[in-house]
Amino acid sequence: MAKNILIAYISEVSGHRSAAEAVSKALKLLDPSCNVLGINLFHYTNPHSEKVINKLYNSIIKLMPRIWEYLYDNPKVVARTRKAKDIIHKFNSKKIKKLFDKFQPDVIACTQAFPCGMFADYKKMYNLDVPLIGVMTDFLPHAYWVYDNIDYYTVASDEARRKFIALGISPEKIKLTGIPIDPIFSVQRNKGKIASELGIDLSLPVVLVMGGGQGLGPIKTIIRKLDKMDTGLQVIVVTGTNEKLYKSLRRKRREKNILVLRYVNNIFDLMSISSVVISKPGGLTMSEALAKKIIPIIISPIPGQEENNTNFLLMNNAAFKAKGTAHICSIIGDLFANHEKYTQIQHNIELIARPNAALDVARLILKNV
Repeated sequence: MAKNILIAYISEVSGHRSAAEAVSKALKLLDPSCNVLGINLFHYTNPHSEKVINKLYNSIIKLMPRIWEYLYDNPKVVARTRKAKDIIHKFNSKKIKKLFDKFQPDVIACTQAFPCGMFADYKKMYNLDVPLIGVMTDFLPHAYWVYDNIDYYTVASDEARRKFIALGISPEKIKLTGIPIDPIFSVQRNKGKIASELGIDLSLPVVLVMGGGQGLGPIKTIIRKLDKMDTGLQVIVVTGTNEKLYKSLRRKRREKNILVLRYVNNIFDLMSISSVVISKPGGLTMSEALAKKIIPIIISPIPGQEENNTNFLLMNNAAFKAKGTAHICSIIGDLFANHEKYTQIQHNIELIARPNAALDVARLILKNV
């Protein structure tokens, strides 16, 4: 009989959703008969407050990032908010029960701590033994993931494993898989065909500029700086859902070597023909870059998860952190002038890249069905 697998995330445009979709795709590759339901649990349980919370989060990140730094992975905050979370989880339990009654999941995987905590408390409330797996989408975890009855955690690094153990998680529960990205990132693409379709000359270096799904960061300033570099660069900039940024760059673009795109579904193709990616250090984006062996130049990491991702990559000499937009040009100029340095960083990237992470997570899920 076909097995039912529930994969929960939050936010429609996010790395959490992308990771959930990557695991879902991997599950179907390994077992086409399984039934996979991906669900934005925050929207499902709290549709009216979801937009308000998302706006509040974005405002804090943009205007008061140090407040987020205080809230993120703070044991005191975790302890103080536990009662509030209990109340919220109890309030949402009726909707969760409807979901369980309708879909009857054989195993649950969560790519974000909020749904994982909700399901963990639901299991305890109803004394259920449905396997629950927490799937990390950053290189280091935080304390909000810690619940007694989560059966397994998948992590991206030995550092993450050690931190979970320090937080009291049994080592047997922690599986080193990597951050799940679309399995297509491990497939060799036809670079010539991709370049031809985009009007890109592969004899020249290609720099990919991204600001995540929402097109965040000082992208306009970066493009202006790159436009002035005398190195024969070609630039692809992905503006995500930021329509204002897209229109501004399209209107002000002067050079033919800058290709401006909206939200795209073929980042794997763009990364296949790129040498460097300039981006905020989201766990999914960085994992995709590592899988394609392109060198990340990190910009504007937010406190908390993105700073942790940055520190992990810098510790492994697998990325650069730009001190400002002018520094980006200095890093790029040095990289393209120093082939030995470029190939050494690519080697460092290979040591920590895990392009098959989604398949490994999917195997763990199927093993527990």
